[in-house]
Amino acid sequence: MPRHRSHSVEFKRQVAQEFLSGETLHGLAKRHDLLRNLIRIWVEKYETGALDDDARAADLVQEGRGRSP
Repeated sequence: MPRHRSHSVEFKRQVAQEFLSGETLHGLAKRHDLLRNLIRIWVEKYETGALDDDARAADLVQEGRGRSP
């Protein structure tokens, strides 16, 4: 059965920065037990600022959970 893991925006940002600093996809994927395509997606989002959008959306969700209906 496939596993589904959730990674923090900070972790995604860190992995993207490591790749852009010269780490190989293969090395990062092996070290962090990630799919190479997932790293590519995170790097693309990092470069376009979409990871920041993900962080803001996560903050809004957390704020919404703290409120009573």
